[in-house]
Amino acid sequence: MKTTQTITLLLGLCLVLNACTPKMTFNTSPVVPAAAGIINVKKDKNKNYTLDVSVQNLAESKKLTPVKSTYLVWMKQNDNSVKKLGQLSPSGKALTATLTATAVAKPQEIFITAEDNVDILYPAGQTILTTEK
Repeated sequence: MKTTQTITLLLGLCLVLNACTPKMTFNTSPVVPAAAGIINVKKDKNKNYTLDVSVQNLAESKKLTPVKSTYLVWMKQNDNSVKKLGQLSPSGKALTATLTATAVAKPQEIFITAEDNVDILYPAGQTILTTEK
């Protein structure tokens, strides 16, 4: 009986921990096939969501066809509205980039677009990576 209770407790703990820190994974991109990345989502003490975006093998935006000036990260929310989270600038031999952002709503989808201008309010460029299935 003790073993069953211990296993049940451990499984419950695992479920709680996974619910608190979900991980989203970007799908393979036909535009930049080597690019890969994950997003760790955590709820903070203020009940906001902290998103840690990490990508690797993301080609420089200047090397895309057509040439773009930057990558922007976007979040789709429950009401289908879109929020810009920030800019990614891949660097180093592994072309890695990271971004930490905070959102009030839980993310439904995260996507990265290649854009001509960092100051845009809505995505206009080609989607490079997305978590949408």
